[in-house]
Amino acid sequence: MRQKLRVAAYAICVRDGQVLLARSPAEDGTPEWVLPGGGMEHGEDPYDTVRREVLEETGYRIEVTGLLGVSSFRRPLPRRGLRRPVDHHSVRLLYAGRVTGGELTFETGGSTDMAAWHDLAAVPALVRVPLVDTGLDMWRERGGAGPDAHPRGAA
Repeated sequence: MRQKLRVAAYAICVRDGQVLLARSPAEDGTPEWVLPGGGMEHGEDPYDTVRREVLEETGYRIEVTGLLGVSSFRRPLPRRGLRRPVDHHSVRLLYAGRVTGGELTFETGGSTDMAAWHDLAAVPALVRVPLVDTGLDMWRERGGAGPDAHPRGAA
């Protein structure tokens, strides 16, 4: 089985009780909310990756305010067409970010089709990837608690 390692960087940007998310189609085409971010290019610094990806997917420039944590996930991906199955390992760096400029715009021709601010209390009702919850949990554990933090599922 072919092995593939993907390193990516994502931002958790929270302001006024809302979190910034991007929307991406799942493998079956169903839209789901994701953290803005994505894969590192060879030789790219992770801080540069997260700033580039947030700008591409949301239109916002951010300041990285801290590393929240690292999430790792591994799963086999089935064979597609003539390709062999893949043992996929994803290492995701999760950063806290603060919007410093730009304006909300939607990515065209990329992996996402829109971005939006969502009330933290409404996140549990969204169709979202598990990394959204992982990132928000890390944010809360590392000082996000306060007026912008709500326990998962709380109103």
